[in-house]
Amino acid sequence: MTDPATTNWPSLRVSDWTPTRDTLHMWTQIVGKIRMAHTPLVNHWWQVTLYVSPRGLTTSAIPHRAGAFEIEFDFLAHRLEVRSSDGGVRGFPLRPMPVAEFYRRILHVLGELGVEAPIRPHPNEVDPAIPFAEDHVHASYDGEAATLFWRQLLQANRVIGEFRSHFVGKVSPVHFFWGAMDLACTRFSGRPAPPHPGGAPNCGDWVMVEGYSRELSSCGFWPGGGEEGAFYAYAYPAPEGFAEQPAGPEGAFYSPEFQQFLLPYEVARAAPNPDRAVAEFLHATYEAAADLGNWDRAALEDNPFRWHGTAAPRSSG
Repeated sequence: MTDPATTNWPSLRVSDWTPTRDTLHMWTQIVGKIRMAHTPLVNHWWQVTLYVSPRGLTTSAIPHRAGAFEIEFDFLAHRLEVRSSDGGVRGFPLRPMPVAEFYRRILHVLGELGVEAPIRPHPNEVDPAIPFAEDHVHASYDGEAATLFWRQLLQANRVIGEFRSHFVGKVSPVHFFWGAMDLACTRFSGRPAPPHPGGAPNCGDWVMVEGYSRELSSCGFWPGGGEEGAFYAYAYPAPEGFAEQPAGPEGAFYSPEFQQFLLPYEVARAAPNPDRAVAEFLHATYEAAADLGNWDRAALEDNPFRWHGTAAPRSSG
């Protein structure tokens, strides 16, 4: 009998969909910037992210006047859908088109729904940063590849979400950052961190200072770093000796190039139990950061199954 834990992890070589990946990166930046324009700042830019949905990637509800709207990439029907709380629904097919056309079409759809989009129309964390309205370079959309990438994100979101549940201190949601096109989850020790030096292309240093203002251990998945993408883990600031620590499962390693631990997706996918391999990587790299950094682990961690087998509390009502 085939183990569903292995068949649910799709194979998608980065080299086979790089043009689509790079186009989709720009599309998600446009949608993420629209969310950012309508939401108040939340520490570490948590208000700008997208989330894995049952059909693709969504902004979740974005406040707008006295209501809300949502933008979703549907990678099953291959459509961009915009829905508002007043019942309005608009969208258009996802197909090969330049970023400039995608940008024009989403502005038109939002305009029909009465939603403003006062964004800075340039991408961040990439070089060159072609203005969206002028980008006719990125114009690819392989629907099958987009669906497979979303299915990769489904697996990463699920396993990282389970890992997140072991931490009761300050911890981010599992969310998709469109700047670097990665799914991420970050744990915090509760202590401040030294100012981040910045240096990301076409991104103000102050953005990184806000993102890394507290001592952290971060992990995630992105479509790079391996033949089929990679899971990653790093600490900021990295404690002395961090890079020399065990990285968990066979095939995981510390990358001097990326200055973080990597577990190539294809290594995890081929493991007898991919879920277990990824979980081992996440726990091992976090424990290295927390132990070397002298985190108060007893106060920050707990067993997510602590209420299993316990009778539900009686209602006081």
